[in-house]
Amino acid sequence: MGRYIFFVLLLIHSALAKKHPGNKPPDQPLQPATKWLTLSGDKPEVVARGGYSGLFPDSSGFAYDFLKETTLPDTVYYCDLQLSKDGVGFCLHDVTLQNSTNIETIFPKDKKIYDVNGKKVEGWFIIDYTAEGLFHSKTTLKQNDYTRTPAFDFILPPQTVDDLAGTKPPKIWLNVEHDTFYKLHNLDPELYVLDTIKQMRYNFISSPEIGFLKSIGGKINKNTKLIFKFLNASAVEPSTKKEYGLILKDLASIKTFASGIIVPKEYIWPVDANRYLMPHTSLVTDAHKLGLEVYALGFFNDNRLASFNYSYNPVAEYLQFIDNPDFAVDGVLSDYPTTASEAVACFAHNRNNKPAKGALIISHNGASGLYPGSSDLAYQQAVDDGADVIDCSVQMSSDGVAYCLPSVDLSGETTAGTLYLSRAKSLPEIQPKDGIFSFDLTASEIQGLKPELPTPEETNLPRNPANRNKGKFITLSEFLDLAKAKAVSGILINIENAPYLASKKGFSITDVVAKALVNATFDKQVTQQVFIQSDDSSVLSYFKNVTSYKKILNIKEVIGSVPVESLDEIKKVADGVMLRRQSIIKDENGFSVGATDITKKMKAANISTYVGVLRNEFSVIPLDFDTDPTIELATYIYSMEVDGVVTDYPATASAYKRSPCFNPDAPPTYGFSIQQANPGDVVKAFAPNAEFAALAPAPALEPKDVIDPPLPPVIEAAVKSPVVPAAAPAPSSQPANAANLGLCLSLMMVASFLSLGFYH
Repeated sequence: MGRYIFFVLLLIHSALAKKHPGNKPPDQPLQPATKWLTLSGDKPEVVARGGYSGLFPDSSGFAYDFLKETTLPDTVYYCDLQLSKDGVGFCLHDVTLQNSTNIETIFPKDKKIYDVNGKKVEGWFIIDYTAEGLFHSKTTLKQNDYTRTPAFDFILPPQTVDDLAGTKPPKIWLNVEHDTFYKLHNLDPELYVLDTIKQMRYNFISSPEIGFLKSIGGKINKNTKLIFKFLNASAVEPSTKKEYGLILKDLASIKTFASGIIVPKEYIWPVDANRYLMPHTSLVTDAHKLGLEVYALGFFNDNRLASFNYSYNPVAEYLQFIDNPDFAVDGVLSDYPTTASEAVACFAHNRNNKPAKGALIISHNGASGLYPGSSDLAYQQAVDDGADVIDCSVQMSSDGVAYCLPSVDLSGETTAGTLYLSRAKSLPEIQPKDGIFSFDLTASEIQGLKPELPTPEETNLPRNPANRNKGKFITLSEFLDLAKAKAVSGILINIENAPYLASKKGFSITDVVAKALVNATFDKQVTQQVFIQSDDSSVLSYFKNVTSYKKILNIKEVIGSVPVESLDEIKKVADGVMLRRQSIIKDENGFSVGATDITKKMKAANISTYVGVLRNEFSVIPLDFDTDPTIELATYIYSMEVDGVVTDYPATASAYKRSPCFNPDAPPTYGFSIQQANPGDVVKAFAPNAEFAALAPAPALEPKDVIDPPLPPVIEAAVKSPVVPAAAPAPSSQPANAANLGLCLSLMMVASFLSLGFYH
């Protein structure tokens, strides 16, 4: 078994180690001069709760081993101590085993009921098994959170405390959760700790039981910190029979037996029922005045109920606790300690840094993760958040006014579904589903619509409801005025459906855009770059004579390769391409399963590449990217070498570019730098266990997919002529947006629609 475990751990190293390791050898690590607001004035501790338990089974060999490659060099390894029948110490999540191991399938008749701190608990208890019995029965670990991946389940046996210490971790934190329960069953955690402390050298010992801490306090080295762990405010502490909420009011008494406290993070920054932060409490300040350290518990990237204030960026949550003007906690307990390490080493105290040069940050309908897409507030937020380029997807009204709108179909991100349901119709040339289209509404009707902030279908996670209908839509000319006034580095104008508008509606959208750019003098700009983007090569050809404009071909479908002939055709009409994420990195079952060579081929052909849409929501970020939007950015920018990222959340990308860790070759801060993932390595190492389905290869981008027919002549508008228009021209060689949601015409009112915008 030992040789097998060693081999699998080698696989973990080879599969998950990054090109630029997060934990670099601390030869000459950069030590920032900024003083922290922790009790000691040093940086906060990153405490890996159960190792890397967000991805691997809690307290498994994988979970602890992965820390060496991806976190701060002095990361604290946290172990929940559980004792077997013969007194062997294990690192396991709970006294019951059924949620973290396969014990119930091995011993189906062993389920029992015990009293645990006054509550009847049913399950398979570790106190009923010897250590030898667990190992010989082939008991193995599984992920104890059913919402997380089972890919690494049933591979490794439970880890003993000896096993953990044998890996020589930088620091060990031993948590004794159930001292009273064990003593009732003739097992003594205190005796175990005292017998092993010289060998293990515990740096921290914690417990939610006051009696345990008081008893052991005078028997251990003063270099070991004793930490009192608070449970929920209404829970009862076993020794004193007082509720933890009442004990919290007497911090001075805690100082007599502990040097610090662990508290659920909500004790510090409460969150209301609507998932918004309330004012912080005085807990950290009060504790520091008494000389007590404070460690915050409950950080994990895949939190579906995270406060909307963080916009699904886990780094932002850490910074709320370690980089605010009033205090900094002394440590954070995290299931994703890589992200915690990023917050400490790369993002704290760097809000005002100037962004580094590198890949462009391009907004997606403005900062559409925070405000309704294409609203004035979304654009202003994108500018404030550091977008290099702000974008406008141009749509026409029925009376010829050009607007910036997320989609030609207004049913998804506006109130058109409730106001103009009768205008819904089917236009297969535009999309396969019914819609309410901008060119069927007048400018005044569009101006009367309210923007809506939808839940993206891809993420299935709601966005900030407080901003649901805030802002207003703006015209193309207003957008150009805004861009000039804010002096952004560039603008991106997205043009779609040009053949249909010309042949059916009598509008030359290319003429409209060209004239607006000239009127705003963007054709003569030398400081602000203009990007013209379209999925139609003829639209890009229309602008070929304006050499200062960069043309981008929007390749909407997922492609797996690009032949030389197609590269040649692209170069005839475009300077760059917009690619979907899956055209660069393939993913399946939540993991990346490999990368294409498309960006390399494009770069070799001198064609710029841009990727979109990137989002903060963890549900669309591969698990082997630590469900961390910063790791995803690093992977696309450095591993895939894209020239720009299109994002709903420019602030996340901007913060990364302002951090000292943006350059992976720069001196590591505290011995840490942000690493990029190696797509597919996890699947290659664990395919037999994870049972990943074989993916059909995505099609190649053929030359015929690049070149579109010339734009048709602009007919006289239908309102001016009763003549039935000719048949619609062939659509762009790239497929129409097949993901746009249709209308259900049988409903009297439509509350909201999911929208996908112009990238996917």
